[in-house]
Amino acid sequence: MIFQTKKVKVKGIFIEKLIDRRIAAYQSELLATHYAEVENMYRKMRGWRHDYRNHIQVLKSYADMGALDELRRYLDELGNDLDTVDLALKTGNKMTDVILNSKISLAKSKEIAVTVDAHVAVALTTAEIDLCIIIGNLFDNAIEANMALPKEERMIRVYMDMKNTQLYMSFTNRTASKKQHKVNGRFLTSKGTGHGYGLVRIDTIVERYQGYISRNSEDGAFTTEILLPQ
Repeated sequence: MIFQTKKVKVKGIFIEKLIDRRIAAYQSELLATHYAEVENMYRKMRGWRHDYRNHIQVLKSYADMGALDELRRYLDELGNDLDTVDLALKTGNKMTDVILNSKISLAKSKEIAVTVDAHVAVALTTAEIDLCIIIGNLFDNAIEANMALPKEERMIRVYMDMKNTQLYMSFTNRTASKKQHKVNGRFLTSKGTGHGYGLVRIDTIVERYQGYISRNSEDGAFTTEILLPQ
């Protein structure tokens, strides 16, 4: 009997370590993806800055020649090009800006309508890596849920603000699913192992900061709300 008890404990420890390793591997993969997206954005920005003088010279030449039609066309092309590299959203917090802008760009490339209203303190006590994991996971899940919908029905809405000394986050996305029901206090996922680890990682971080998380499912929509003390 004692031997069986020890065997069960050893098996339980082994499973816990295996889960920890898989979560750590998922986290590393997630961060690598986020940083690759961010690096790509800044690479585009550096390239635009590098070409800035050349653009000015071309514009000056058109102006000197009085070629107004060509000048307007070139300005329109520059505007379109700049839209792809500018940090369109500025929340007040640099790390939040980087993560949100990279994910907004990704969502728009998949023809998902995105609305963001975010105002974040310059300095947060939440570690940047934790902020990256939370926002990245929420956005990735929202993008994935939208992909089963027709393009005209896709939507993600993000709201972030400081509530006194707490950072409030709300992510709402449309989904093709009907209202989900919780099992043992959790919504079950059928999106694969990585998706499940992402939810666990968010919950772990929120719990570590003694924060609050709420998930709500309705027909065609899913919302996650988070409060993190700062």
